Amino acid sequence: MNNKILEITNLNKTYHDETGEITALKNISFSVYDKEFLSIVGPSGCGKSTILSILSHLIESDNPCIKFNKENCILGYMLQKDSLFPWRTILDNCLLGLEIKNNLTKDNIKYVNYLLDTYGLSEFKDKYPTSLSGGMRQRVALIRTLAIKPDILLLDEAFSALDYQTRLTLSDDIYKIIKQEGKTAIMVTHDLAEAISMSDRVIVLSKRPGTIKNIYKIKLSNKSTPMNNRKCKEFFEYYDKIWRDLDVNI
Repeated sequence: MNNKILEITNLNKTYHDETGEITALKNISFSVYDKEFLSIVGPSGCGKSTILSILSHLIESDNPCIKFNKENCILGYMLQKDSLFPWRTILDNCLLGLEIKNNLTKDNIKYVNYLLDTYGLSEFKDKYPTSLSGGMRQRVALIRTLAIKPDILLLDEAFSALDYQTRLTLSDDIYKIIKQEGKTAIMVTHDLAEAISMSDRVIVLSKRPGTIKNIYKIKLSNKSTPMNNRKCKEFFEYYDKIWRDLDVNI
């Protein structure tokens, strides 16, 4: 990891209402590297998802603080719910982003079909979301996001709506797809095990106002899939350190 694709410097975010102001984030600074998988963890209400919203321009920060080191950097946002349209086929759902961007070219349609074929969804192209399990629907949601060829994927609690067993399996699937497609990912999660097993680095935020408490570079012996990474001896050491950093129930 040598090439910085994104730099955030002294990010601050304050919300105002009739009762006054609330500082959500304070002096947040970190970089993201090309093809890195980065996770952000912290107590509820510390501003984890706010960072993703600011990066994707859904809300504004208090100050200019974001620098993309790639021209016309494309972001893809994957949410907790798959939000698939029930009246559209799986293929048509995956093409939605391209339609919105008015970029539904033959090459892009071919790329989407390639993704569906490669990642085990080819037989479901002409079926509707009700035919799929929760895990498969999330894979479709990822392929819909990948269809626009994003440089950075933003994953906001992308597995939290699933049962535990499905969540474990899907984390392996999503991780493999992201790595095989050579994407950079920033994931927000409450699940420390998920963060440690999937990430190259984990950023720990404090309670509100969210500040960076620690950044861990995850070094695991025999690092492979998230499922297998949970068995590494270093995994439990990182878990204990990050839990102590949080110092609260999350």
